[in-house]
Amino acid sequence: MSADGIWSIGELAERAGVTVKTVRFYSDRGLLPEAGRSAGGHRRYGPEALARLRMIRSLRTLDLPVPDVGRVLDSEDALEDAIAAQLRELGSQLAALRWREAALQLLRDCTPEERPERLLLVGAMTTPPDTAPMARFWRRWLPARLPARLVTAILERAVPDPPADPEPADVLAFARMHALVSAPCTGDGRRRPEVHRPDGDYRPAVLYEGLIEAFALATPHLQARRTPHEGEALDAFVDAHARASGTHDTPAFRRRLSSLLATEPRIDRYWQLKAELSGPSAEPTPGAAHDWLHAALDGQPAREAAA
Repeated sequence: MSADGIWSIGELAERAGVTVKTVRFYSDRGLLPEAGRSAGGHRRYGPEALARLRMIRSLRTLDLPVPDVGRVLDSEDALEDAIAAQLRELGSQLAALRWREAALQLLRDCTPEERPERLLLVGAMTTPPDTAPMARFWRRWLPARLPARLVTAILERAVPDPPADPEPADVLAFARMHALVSAPCTGDGRRRPEVHRPDGDYRPAVLYEGLIEAFALATPHLQARRTPHEGEALDAFVDAHARASGTHDTPAFRRRLSSLLATEPRIDRYWQLKAELSGPSAEPTPGAAHDWLHAALDGQPAREAAA
């Protein structure tokens, strides 16, 4: 240090344990103000530059981008936001690594015959998986006139959240679900429920509000593994369809309703995959509740005929 307490760029670099190029880099970006220039135009720094340079290096060790480092140096309040942003970014990176690890384990542990198909499935999916294709799938399937609040409620139940620590089986189920919802729909629409058809007289909001209630009533029966049967859940299920179609719940309507409940293989498969992802201890899916109620409805005419 000279008699006036000023360092050259080389002296500052030596004391900070960095290269002259590093000091020049931060100086050029305004992070390390100069105390002045020598008569020959060389950079000069005051003693406060050493503490500032060490702070810059500490922040960069945390992988903070240079613009964020500048904001932190100018305002202590910016440090908390920068740390939070880095933690979010690190969390995303760790999640991606965990999904990649599970995908590699899936490919390692399968048979040679299974590997080509699984490799294609996994290769078509991001890690962690993007759930936007699942949401689009359901938005295309649901009636166009359905209120946004009901669409949101249905998507919350239908679109799975990728687990933070996935197993290989989770990767496979997500990959199969992604392939299912991404495949072109080859059907002609004849198997779509009548309530979904734009030319029908059904009231979609009435139906789906009633179905949500009916599925909630059926859930305890599924959890208890009870055989499909008549009761409050089936009454709510039938009433939802009756009110949506502008009619009443009558024995004749119940006999006709079963034939109107068309099945869609892709929807059935979706709910199967959703159940695989949720695990056996999770709440039954709406698809499982619908199947239980449909079975209860199908069993009713047989009981009436036997009576």
